[in-house]
Amino acid sequence: MTPDQRTALAGWLGDVLELQGMPEVSQISGGQSNPTYVVAMDGRKMVLRKQPPGPLLKGAHAVDREYRVQSALRDTRVPVADMLAWCGKADVLGTPFYVMDWIDGRVFHETSLPGAPAEDRHAMYLSVARAMADMHAVDPKAVGLGDYGRPGSYFARQIRRWSGQLANTQMPDVPDLVQLQRWVEAHTPEDDGACTTTHGDFRIGNIMFHRDRAEVAAVLDWELSTLGHPMADLSFFCLCWPSRQDEYGGLADLDWQAMGIPTKAEFLAEYNARSSGRHVLTPFHEAFAFFRFGVIFIGIAERAAQGNAAGDAGKDAMRLARAFGRHGMEVVAAA
Repeated sequence: MTPDQRTALAGWLGDVLELQGMPEVSQISGGQSNPTYVVAMDGRKMVLRKQPPGPLLKGAHAVDREYRVQSALRDTRVPVADMLAWCGKADVLGTPFYVMDWIDGRVFHETSLPGAPAEDRHAMYLSVARAMADMHAVDPKAVGLGDYGRPGSYFARQIRRWSGQLANTQMPDVPDLVQLQRWVEAHTPEDDGACTTTHGDFRIGNIMFHRDRAEVAAVLDWELSTLGHPMADLSFFCLCWPSRQDEYGGLADLDWQAMGIPTKAEFLAEYNARSSGRHVLTPFHEAFAFFRFGVIFIGIAERAAQGNAAGDAGKDAMRLARAFGRHGMEVVAAA
């Protein structure tokens, strides 16, 4: 953040939150697509998330939606940070942004929760299951999110979207993904009417745990949230158990039970107990999650081939696309 931007931010925070002085600003490193900063000013610590500069794809980097959904969930059981202020204009920092309260917690970017005591890991995972169930229990209309997405036929629409992307790619075919596409298309269940707030990227790396307790303090990074089917979030989170460490940080090749991490069945049981078993995770949902993730990595590989991927984002993408296609077909074979 430039000195001029810091000065502009100081004026804005003074007007909106009645804070005085010049803010200290430091960027949080990591893979966030929306630049994120810690802001300290007038004895208060906050987090600022903004759109990146430059041309943006339609619907991408929707910090306004992040602010809206977390504001709506504030008075529910869903653990979210308190939203403090929204700025939809570009004349302060160059792009829209919002400010939320700072939470002194722990974020782990690995599913193994490195550094956490083994006895805590079990409780931490089960707390994640309860947090997800609480999110899915919220009636979107009751919290002002009735128009936050398109209700109904979630999986059918998603399969059309990702199948279209797979058909239009210029990358080499991944036979397992092609077979997986045919299977999920043929086994898409009838719409059951489920329509909840879904996170879209619900994984350990987007969870903040309390500093001193084995509990979720906040669910982070709501950029992909929408109205959808709760099993989309649940199946995506559960990819960690059959995936390896070199397959986006899975658990399969770790001695994860000795590390205190619960089984997938235990995680699902905790989710179902909290949600009263309203929905059941099926092989279709798991196969769909692998299909979606595989096609996402095809897209990353294609952007890398075109020179449009940041850093080393596309370096290993085709290998991961093949891995997730293979795991999806393993689900099909078991089904």
